[in-house]
Amino acid sequence: MGVSLYSSRIVLEVLGVSDFGIFNVVAGFVISFAFLNSSMAGATQRFLTFEIGKNNFQQLQKVFNVSISIHLMIAGIILVVGETIGLWFVCNKLVIPPERMEAALWVYHFSIFGLVLTILNAPFTAIIIAREKMNIYAYVSITEVFLRLFIIYALLIYDFDKLKLYGILTFTVTLITFFMYQIYCRKHFKESIIGKLIWDKPIFKEMAIFAGWIMNGNIAYMGYTQGLNILLNLFFGPVVNAARGISTQVQNAVNGFSSSIQASMNPQITKSYAIQDFEYMHKLLFTSSKLSFFLLFIISLPIFIEIDFILSIWLKEVPDHTSVFTRLTLLVTLLNTLSNPLIVSVHATGKLKKFQLWEGTILLLIVPISYLLLKMGFIPESVYIVHIIISILAQFARIIIVSPLIHLNKAAYFEKVVLKIIYVIPLSIVAPLFFHNFLAEGWSRLFTVGIISILSMTIIIYFVGLIDKERTLINSYFNKIFNKQK
Repeated sequence: MGVSLYSSRIVLEVLGVSDFGIFNVVAGFVISFAFLNSSMAGATQRFLTFEIGKNNFQQLQKVFNVSISIHLMIAGIILVVGETIGLWFVCNKLVIPPERMEAALWVYHFSIFGLVLTILNAPFTAIIIAREKMNIYAYVSITEVFLRLFIIYALLIYDFDKLKLYGILTFTVTLITFFMYQIYCRKHFKESIIGKLIWDKPIFKEMAIFAGWIMNGNIAYMGYTQGLNILLNLFFGPVVNAARGISTQVQNAVNGFSSSIQASMNPQITKSYAIQDFEYMHKLLFTSSKLSFFLLFIISLPIFIEIDFILSIWLKEVPDHTSVFTRLTLLVTLLNTLSNPLIVSVHATGKLKKFQLWEGTILLLIVPISYLLLKMGFIPESVYIVHIIISILAQFARIIIVSPLIHLNKAAYFEKVVLKIIYVIPLSIVAPLFFHNFLAEGWSRLFTVGIISILSMTIIIYFVGLIDKERTLINSYFNKIFNKQK
């Protein structure tokens, strides 16, 4: 998180607000092509995890082989579309200063190449998660940290167009991590060693149908992420894209904490459904939802309160709207932590039709409503307000649809997850806000608010946010540590 925030500061300083905004809108537009891959990657993850849960190696190997073939086709399609229709859109529709168009195209082409590598890598990252080898992500993350620092160093010392160089180096990081995953999987997982691709039509059909329903949700996701980015570019230009880019950097940095918890629990949710252990599945769903939210809340609250001072010391030049964008982005991220466990649960069942139709349709409303508001002259922040309201409606829809599929009691979910969160939030913000209003702006207030936030929220979460069994588990864990040290 530290390297991510530091690198964003230097990149913004080196590129400048306009070039930083160009990079975010161009690279973000390329990511919008990934909705097809995201759908199939989700299907691959589910089917691999399901077969591991059933301990069926032969079927697992077939699923992996078919997924490799599918991702090869997807990579080819995206490469062709990206270098034709996508290239035309960048050249003719995005708001980019003419003198920076050449550099923007460098970023675009290298972003396409990076996306192709990510697509080809999807089955390998999926098998790592399915096998629950989470340590490999730690190793890769450490490597990426050093590579990101090298990018910063290179931007500062090399006399070359900074935007072009940033696009090249970002692709290079993707290339290195691609080979790391490939080497690890082929060395440790027999099912990933492919001498000859195996094609199984029934598996392909089942995975394609599954991915087809996921696609509806992924199109919605691309709409309210990259679609909103493009809308802001069309109405306000690259400077507002720079503000959104900064807020997204903060979002990605803090979101890593909660997503790591979810990534570790997702395979267990799917495997527990595969063996029909619903009690354990519900326990995981409740726990991962709460812990992801609480952990992200602990990190987000001091940032939310002190964002103006943080931005002033973090960035030499703070783009307009950045402060409010960041606060609203953190609220969106907190809401999203509650959606993932339910999405993983419904994916485990394989019954996606009703879920994806309702969830995808609701989330797709974000873009047209935002467009209408911007067309009517509303401020850029209005798109975030729309996003938050629609996200809340979508979460209620998820609960209603998923509950009968996994035999989940809706009242139990509201009692053990939603109400616990509702109780914790107002109690947690009192002490940090008191010190924020009482002390003068500066480093001492930032550290005080941060420490008070962590201490007060930890205590409130322990006594109010957790149930008795969870508190007992935590007590047992710390008793083991204490006895070991003693």
